[in-house]
Amino acid sequence: MEFKEKKRINHMEKENSVLIKFLSWIALAGNILFMLWITYNGIAEHFKGTVYEKISYIGLMGLFVINIILILRKAKLK
Repeated sequence: MEFKEKKRINHMEKENSVLIKFLSWIALAGNILFMLWITYNGIAEHFKGTVYEKISYIGLMGLFVINIILILRKAKLK
């Protein structure tokens, strides 16, 4: 009975691993796409905006870059 339980747990871990890897790549692609969209809108508006808008733009881009780095680093560890 223990063998069947271990086999089932290993199968679930593989399914979770594939799902997590797929979702990581989707998140990575979404981050990059959103960064390109924000940059395109900034270029179209000649980066005009208030100081607060510019600060939030820089902060959001920084968070996206950090998120991409963390996703890629986690993918390399596995």
